[in-house]
Amino acid sequence: MTFTVLAVCTGNICRSPAVETLLRHALDDSVVVGSAGTGALVGHPVAEPMAALLADDGFAPDGFAARLLTPGLVEQADLVLALTTTHRARVVEVVPAAVRRTLTLTELGRLAGTLPAGAVTGADDAARFAALLPAAVAERPRHAGRRYDDDVVDPYGRSAATYRRSYEQIREALTPVVSALRA
Repeated sequence: MTFTVLAVCTGNICRSPAVETLLRHALDDSVVVGSAGTGALVGHPVAEPMAALLADDGFAPDGFAARLLTPGLVEQADLVLALTTTHRARVVEVVPAAVRRTLTLTELGRLAGTLPAGAVTGADDAARFAALLPAAVAERPRHAGRRYDDDVVDPYGRSAATYRRSYEQIREALTPVVSALRA
């Protein structure tokens, strides 16, 4: 069994490739991770400031080339991780049937962080991710009525501090996700 994750941002050169790179390094080969952009700079590598942050942590995004979000990519994905609520809305607009498997990265991190230890089981990361998605979505009612900022800041063309903040938001959101897969 494989499980496919698609990370989506705007240009596919900063946030979504960072998610792709970090997840690829955290998970086994049973999970296929990719990324795309709603307004992708097709063919471009990861923006240098984000690539440097990844490299500083030992994760080189070598060979990366940005690609445009297409209905086919969404249809193939078992989970779509949007970097903002606007990206999530765009994914669902492109493929309405993806609504139940499309979350913002920060929402998934928040929901995964509320799961009890041992809530997600499976023989490999694909099986555990397949179990994580419905378990996390089932946590949504516990958060109803609360306001959250589910957007990861877009650092493109901004300061080094903004790139660092964006990268830290991504790492913070991924930590409870990976922890839930390992518990």
